Amino acid sequence: MTVVVIGAGPAGISAARAAAVRDASVLLVDSGPSVGGQFFRQPYDRPRTLPGVEHLPSTVVWAVEGRRVHLLSGPVDGPDRRARTVDADAIVLATGAYDRVVPFPGWDLRGVYTAGAAQILAKEQRLPIGKRVLVAGTGPFLLAVTKSLMDVGASVIGVLEANSPARWLRTPLAGRHKFGEAARYGALLARHRIPYRTSTAVVAANGDGHVQTATVARLDNDWHVVRTEEIEVDAVCVGYGFTPRTELAIAAGCVLANGFVQVDIAQATSVPSVFAAGEITGIGGADLAAAEGTVAGIAAVGGDVPSDTLRKVRQGRRFAAAMAQAYPIKPGWRSWLATDTIVCRCERVTYGALCDAVETRAATGARTVKLVSRVGLGRCQGRTCLRNAADLTGVPFPERRPIAAPLRLGELAAEEEE
Repeated sequence: MTVVVIGAGPAGISAARAAAVRDASVLLVDSGPSVGGQFFRQPYDRPRTLPGVEHLPSTVVWAVEGRRVHLLSGPVDGPDRRARTVDADAIVLATGAYDRVVPFPGWDLRGVYTAGAAQILAKEQRLPIGKRVLVAGTGPFLLAVTKSLMDVGASVIGVLEANSPARWLRTPLAGRHKFGEAARYGALLARHRIPYRTSTAVVAANGDGHVQTATVARLDNDWHVVRTEEIEVDAVCVGYGFTPRTELAIAAGCVLANGFVQVDIAQATSVPSVFAAGEITGIGGADLAAAEGTVAGIAAVGGDVPSDTLRKVRQGRRFAAAMAQAYPIKPGWRSWLATDTIVCRCERVTYGALCDAVETRAATGARTVKLVSRVGLGRCQGRTCLRNAADLTGVPFPERRPIAAPLRLGELAAEEEE
């Protein structure tokens, strides 16, 4: 039996292991150079192997047709990537998620990084994003990134949490197994005298070609600005949660619910023999992703899932639900934008141009908004901007992309190895 696992983060690793120990032929595919994903990301010189698993690093899945998987292996910018197709008996989608960043004036300046990018540089390259860094956004991932930055010598001058922890404290039972981790991060900040400010955010980055100061605002409950101050920095790290990578799930025909892939107790999707695990089924952290991956790997080969593993999944999902309630994106961020604030970075579409397309030129549907303003038509195909554009315009943008990763016309026409 051949099982293809797409994504080598905590969910994918666990799924591959669970299927391999049950004598399945497992192919683990990931765009990164080594296994680990964002959470267990390793430096390039520390490869990790999984016994009994064929690992294809630096490989993208650009399309899924039924249970046929189309692959391209090699450096993304290389001219000689190798095309290959694999026909699987079962597929486990563990594609994870990527940073969501809400736009603000100056967020396209050099020196402004997403939280995920800052962590990649720190963990893989051992490089700090700056010497005097401000970390801002919402969610506990900011604390993990702060530690990664400190580990490579960055001076973190503050961690700004846009929400208030009060809602989180009202749901202690859901996250009681995380109290120890939270306490360690709290002790780290206290030991290094790093202020942790709630109801506070970076609402603008300022500088001549490179960020030099950040406009920091005290926020009300809906994230409208109450008052501001300027802080000298040479780097800003921002993260507002995550957006699930659902392109392949949508291409496979999986049903989504509230933006995530809908699964049953065995992590089975609406498509027979296609399973999903990790952040694409709900943002819940590495522990939940690993538990879901184990369930998916066992179910993919027709095995019986242990009750203790199912219990870990249920516990993790309660925690994930509490996290979603504690760290929402509030509508007040839209008031931070100026007319010339970039919304779509690929096509350099400003907030003013987006408003003009909807309000002046009467573009009301997703297609017409895209054609009139060019939002979402760049290289990333709207992965970064369309969620924000939908919030700003009220226009829903479809998520279906038949081609899930950028590829050249020559690669599309090339003969694939079976």
